[in-house]
Parts: sequence; C-alpha cells; structure tokens
Amino acid sequence: MKTIYNSIRDEVVKHSKVKNSVLGNVDEWKRSHYIILSEIIKDELSESEELKGVKKFEIGNTISHVTLQRFFENDYQDKTHNDLRFLKTLDKICIFLGFKDLNAYIQFVKEKRTESKQSSDEEFLTKMVYDYCSKTFEFYKHFPKHKPELLKDLVFDDSPFLERTSQFSKELCDRDFQLVTKNNRSNFEVFDIHIVTDEPDKKILETQEFWNLLFTVGETGEEHFVNQLNTQIYFIRRIENTWKIWDNYNPDAGRLNNKK
Repeated sequence: MKTIYNSIRDEVVKHSKVKNSVLGNVDEWKRSHYIILSEIIKDELSESEELKGVKKFEIGNTISHVTLQRFFENDYQDKTHNDLRFLKTLDKICIFLGFKDLNAYIQFVKEKRTESKQSSDEEFLTKMVYDYCSKTFEFYKHFPKHKPELLKDLVFDDSPFLERTSQFSKELCDRDFQLVTKNNRSNFEVFDIHIVTDEPDKKILETQEFWNLLFTVGETGEEHFVNQLNTQIYFIRRIENTWKIWDNYNPDAGRLNNKK
C-alpha cells in the first residue's frame, strides 16, 4: 500500500485546485500550507455528489490540517491501512480527487498499471521485429559473405527459424549473390504490426512487410529482383527469461533459391 499512499499524495499535488493556488508555487509545505489545503479539500467535498447522503455522516466532509500534514510527511506502513480513521481520511482524499472512494482509486491505479505494462510489452515486441528486419537487411549487405551470427541477438540459436534462414542464405552466398544498395536500389518497410497471441512465455505477431531487393550474381551480373508485399508471422518465445524470435512464417521464404 505504500505505493498507493505515494500515488495519492502525488495526485493531490497535481490537482488543478491545488496547482492553481498558492500551494502550486511552494516547494515545501509548512503548517500554514496544510491549513490552505484543508480549506481547498473542504470546499470541494462540500460540492461532491458522493457526500450528499448518508456517506457524509459516515465519514464527514472535512480533513484537518494536522491529519493532512501527518499524511504527507509520515512514512506509512501497511499496518496503517487497517486503521478505520485513516481509511476514512483516504476515502475523503480520493473523493476530492474525483473517485468514489479509496477502493475505486486503487482499482484505477491497477488498471492503469496493466495498460502501461501492455503498452510497454507491445513497444518491446514491435521493436524486436523492426530490429530483426534491420539486421536481416544488414545481413544481406554482407553477401556473398555468410554471417548468420548477425541475427543471433534476436533469434534463438537452436530455433528452426535460424536453421532455415541459414540454409537459404548459404545457398545464395555460394551462388555469389550480392545486394545492390546504390541509389537506394534495395530497401524495406515494416508496418501494421499487431499481437495475435499474448501468453506469458509466447507471443505471436503479425506484420505487413514490403521488401524491395536487387541482387546481382558474381561476374555475370545476372539480376534477381525481390519486390513483394506480404504478411509475415513471428513466433516469439521466452526461454530462461530471454525473449527472442523462435520461428517465422514467410510465404515467400526461399523464393530466390528456387531460381536457378
């Protein structure tokens, strides 16, 4: 609960009525400032719909400056949460913040943290796919040198994906394929990434990818084009607390290998 107390304190400081008062221009509040805060909270609670009925008589609609100063300056422990008077004070502060009561505020914080985690996970996974595609493009630039180690930070060593990719690319390197990047002749774009499956140790992402690649072959200068927009599926796993790509479904994988 200590983090909830800290969160409530932060929200009170950020409240518009507090920020737009003399309190908003003071770095450290003294006794006189808590008296002002008490008056601000009393004015707001007197207009609150939550305290129009029986609840007003149950918990009151004022908080003394002494109680407020104690709440802001003390390092409360979990056991404090069981004190009924303290709970009533927290209820009133949460009503001041625009919530029904303390429980409603706690639920709001939990949902906010869940949303934040989901957003963070999505950013992490999206970045992984972008990084993989960038590394793949760099990997092609080294042809005909075969350097699958460039992908190993993002793909598991023993994964079927790395094995398959290594096999396809090794064949192209053996045929002396070279990527043409001059004048932006080769490029790629990744967009419309979304999570299809979201499990604790497994994520499946679907992407739309456009690859525009031009390869030439050795001394002959024979040209091979890849110009395609397709949907790819990435299977990402967590093994020993490390997230990497385990497999990938690319409907056009091996396309160049079939052009002899």
